[in-house]
Order: sequence, then C-alpha cells, then structure tokens
Amino acid sequence: MLMSSTARPAKLHYMANGFRVLVSGDHVVCAVSGEKIALDALRYWSVARQEPYASAELATKAALTP
Repeated sequence: MLMSSTARPAKLHYMANGFRVLVSGDHVVCAVSGEKIALDALRYWSVARQEPYASAELATKAALTP
C-alpha cells in the first residue's frame, strides 16, 4: 500500500515573516506539546530555535525556557 506524502511531517526553514518548505508534508509537530499542526494553521515559531509551536502560550513558554 502506498503512503500519501501528506501523511507525514513537513520539514521547514523558519524565517522572520514566514517559512520555506524543505521537505513536503501536511503538518509539523509542536516543539513543546508534541501536537500536530497543519501547515495552513501554523502561526507561531522561533527563528532562532527553528521550532514550531501550536499556540502563543506555548511559544511564550518555550521562549522563557533556557
């Protein structure tokens, strides 16, 4: 059985005003919660850490963690 390319996580390069898809997929995994985030719903990430976050609260939590 063939797997769809949309059933796997994407690899992204996070930039200040957006992101670039390096490896296609349909989601990324939140660096704090482990929750899957659909690419069209991704709003929060860290350029410095190159990590995605599922919410503003989780992004703030990550920023406050050394």
